[in-house]
Amino acid sequence: MEKNRNQYINREISWLRFNERVLQESADINVPLIERLRFLGIFSNNLDEFFKVRYATVKRIVDAGKKGKSAMGGEIAKDLLEEITKVVIEQQSRSLKIHKNIEKELQTQNIFIVDETSILDEHVDFVKEYFQDKISPVLMTIILNDLTEFPTLKDTAAYLAVEIILKGDQPEDADEMRYALIEIPKGIERFIELPKVEGKSYIIILDDLIRYSLDAIFNMFDYSSIAAHMIKITRDAELDMDDDLSKSFIEKISSSVEHRKISDPVRFVYDKEIEEDTLNFLKDKMNVVDTDSVIPGGRYHNRRDYMGFPSLGRKDLMYDKITPLPVKDFRMDGSLLEQIAVKDYLQYTPYHTFSYIIRFLREAALDPKVRTIKITVYRLANNSQVAASLINAVKNGKQVTVQIELQARFDEQANIMYAEQLQAEGVKLIFGVPGLKVHSKICVIERDEESATKRYGFVSTGNFSESTAKIYTDYTLFTSDDRILKELNKVFDFFETTYKIKKYKHLVVSPHYTQNVFERLIDNEIANALVGKEAFIKIKMNSFTSYKMVDKLYEASRAGVKVQLIIRGICCLIPGVPGMSENIEAISVVDKFLEHTRIFIFGNDGDPKVYISSADWMTRNLDYRVEVGCPIYDEELKRELLDTFQISWNDNVKARVFSAKQDNAYRENDNPKLRSQFALYDYYVDKLKN
Repeated sequence: MEKNRNQYINREISWLRFNERVLQESADINVPLIERLRFLGIFSNNLDEFFKVRYATVKRIVDAGKKGKSAMGGEIAKDLLEEITKVVIEQQSRSLKIHKNIEKELQTQNIFIVDETSILDEHVDFVKEYFQDKISPVLMTIILNDLTEFPTLKDTAAYLAVEIILKGDQPEDADEMRYALIEIPKGIERFIELPKVEGKSYIIILDDLIRYSLDAIFNMFDYSSIAAHMIKITRDAELDMDDDLSKSFIEKISSSVEHRKISDPVRFVYDKEIEEDTLNFLKDKMNVVDTDSVIPGGRYHNRRDYMGFPSLGRKDLMYDKITPLPVKDFRMDGSLLEQIAVKDYLQYTPYHTFSYIIRFLREAALDPKVRTIKITVYRLANNSQVAASLINAVKNGKQVTVQIELQARFDEQANIMYAEQLQAEGVKLIFGVPGLKVHSKICVIERDEESATKRYGFVSTGNFSESTAKIYTDYTLFTSDDRILKELNKVFDFFETTYKIKKYKHLVVSPHYTQNVFERLIDNEIANALVGKEAFIKIKMNSFTSYKMVDKLYEASRAGVKVQLIIRGICCLIPGVPGMSENIEAISVVDKFLEHTRIFIFGNDGDPKVYISSADWMTRNLDYRVEVGCPIYDEELKRELLDTFQISWNDNVKARVFSAKQDNAYRENDNPKLRSQFALYDYYVDKLKN
């Protein structure tokens, strides 16, 4: 059945509107100045990933000669590519203006970003020495004219396209011109701090330091002029797996990641000031075609590097760092297992410290009574303490089983490295399920206690990564409830015997049950609403793209069920439409931390049912991934989750309202100003006092 454009927001366009909310943060004068630059970096990084994945997918549909209307929410794929390019060009233009304004404001703070034309006399020697010592030895420079084959450009790199006009030659005589490419080296900081002058801070971007040094690079040519403009390409990030049965799964993933480096380009971005003959030369040599997104941009690309813009010691221009709190009554100095045996605990990072997960695994690794540890891994931090704890457990004689997802997008190489490291230490590895990604975040341990086996474990909405836990909001439930832990063991059994589909009474598990369970819970609210009982649904998640679940909420709305949605990213549902969704409200909160929690609350006639989950309501999470949702049975924790949802819902500072207009309008009302992420920290501070 074809989708009606009036019923759904196209997911690609909705994603671009989400990235626009990130761009709004960079333009918000109430956001600290250096943080605004970093939001520009996040905006750019998001856009890179969008083209590698989503744009590339739509392009594949077009290249296959299909319209894709059903999958695209009623849009024709070819028209969608054009619409995406139009939106991106407009957003890129706006981001350049925002960047220019931020640079002006930095100057009022005595921070100056200089280019090759404005280097102070006091900095000339430093710049020349820096180039000779740090940059020149690692610089990759290619003269293009005489090459029989154009070099393969990396989609993770930016390049300076150099046009050299030799003395006495005519510019229009293309054969007498020289073209070159300089790859911007990745191993060097993009932002180079120059010595302070009269108390003022100066920064030069690596690209401009290279531009300043063009004469030193090309001094073998007798030229009349030389110019360098930035270009970059984005390649299709789809992993194409081969069918060679002689290869291990690790070998297949490694090979596929390598092949990604030469996959088809889907976006070509260039400095709009580039000479037309240089642009045409590059497009011709690179075989850039009509279905690729060709985007004129500014002087600098890979602006994702602004995520790492130096702090310059200016704490006044950055967000205050919060001190992660302890979980109330969950003592780190005692045995976590003994405490979990008595009651459940809920960790909410980054408001709470992530250290409970590390402490749990370290205790399990050393406890003589612990026999087995099973855990899923999707993404880990660099130098992961989680991985170190699991290796420590093996060295202490524990049976450790790790399900590691080698196809975690953009972390494939890191997970291959961890897989090889864990395997070498004796950890039993499970590599996914054929045709499915394992996205669940679960752990269960077994401990011998008084001639019986006792289980402990945790279920989370996010990855077990110390680094992302500082900026991603995620819930983790610690429990010894055997109703939950027995079923977690069933999930691990499924990893090893995938032909046996388990049944679950408590957990909500994809790909076999998640959609059906949530549909039944929605049906229960519909039934309650139709007989005049209290009926509501409150959901917080990252993305909402499943048309089936959208339709189900439309059905609930028509029955009178009140629905509140907090969706950080993509939302294909259109709220507030009479006769379709008038009982649905939806907001997005984009702020200091990345909202990553997934929580589902169903009114149930005054006795709410509450779940946390690793799954968004996207087709991939419902049908093509192993996901785990977990009920919250502890009444105190249930109340806590209802409280934290309400605080997020009441946000009227950083909340944007979803509507058919897709204009990212900030929510405005007469209530006292409430910024939910700050209010949530205060909530947990108060909780510790009571």
